[in-house]
Amino acid sequence: MTASTALSADIPIELDGKRLDQALAVLFQDYSRSRLQQWIREGQVQVDGRVIRPKDKVFAGEHVTVQASLEAEGDWEAQAIPLDIVYEDDNLLVINKPAGLVVHPAAGNYSGTMLNALLHHVPQLEQLPRAGIIHRLDKETSGLLVVAKDLRTHKELVAQLQAREFEREYLAVVISVMTAGGTVDAPIGRHPVQRKRMAVVEGGKPAITHYRVEERYRAHSLIRVRLETGRTHQIRVHMAYVHYPIVGDPVYGGRLKLPRGCTPALAEALQGFRRQALHAARLGVVHPHTGEFLAWEAPLPADMEQLLAMLRADAMEVGRD
Repeated sequence: MTASTALSADIPIELDGKRLDQALAVLFQDYSRSRLQQWIREGQVQVDGRVIRPKDKVFAGEHVTVQASLEAEGDWEAQAIPLDIVYEDDNLLVINKPAGLVVHPAAGNYSGTMLNALLHHVPQLEQLPRAGIIHRLDKETSGLLVVAKDLRTHKELVAQLQAREFEREYLAVVISVMTAGGTVDAPIGRHPVQRKRMAVVEGGKPAITHYRVEERYRAHSLIRVRLETGRTHQIRVHMAYVHYPIVGDPVYGGRLKLPRGCTPALAEALQGFRRQALHAARLGVVHPHTGEFLAWEAPLPADMEQLLAMLRADAMEVGRD
């Protein structure tokens, strides 16, 4: 599906002598500068009936018109996959993603993803980068994601994310008993040898993770994590780096070790937990159209609740012996 947009404006005095692409970025702020430059290069922008280059100057009083097509951003298929929609309005929606659902199609996962489901729910999302998905969660991480439904919302939410203005909190079950919370400030990049993994590496991108203890058990802790940055696998890498790997993490968690003398129920729960025990529990953003700060919370999924129940029961039963 291809849509089109028609825009027009007169160059105001304050933009006199500016480059065309700079002027359009001010006049048509719903669209990214890269998209505007593309339209200029494709001849879909005229100034007083003339096609000019992005770097050419425009002058006060000239009339700019844009007759542009909004092409689909990818060759994606809409699929009727159920979505747990926590919030939706004309501009954005918030999804509570279950563990096991891939967010975006990639090698080995070209269908059956959250993106495919979103296209079925809101077909016009095919005109947005990544179908409006602003940030991702790993396949086996559950919890909240925000999706933009129009270009202006997409642009402004991406700007918030880049400015570290999103409020993102996670709950995680980690191995070992934490004495106190803290902050990990350590750069993350590709592992120098195992290229599918991330690691704390010199010269990596800045990454900051704050955490505090919610509950302690005999050999595990439930922690609440707040992200200041959003690097790939950030929480998983940082928790492993400070020697509190996340339970069930197949990449960074190490070998399964059962607590000494643990109950059979806990042993079964730990052995059967096949994903990282990580859940995006809270998400907050400023609504791009109203300016209102909105926040949502998603309860722990059943598998993590069951694991916590076993950890609590083990602590009480073994503690009485």
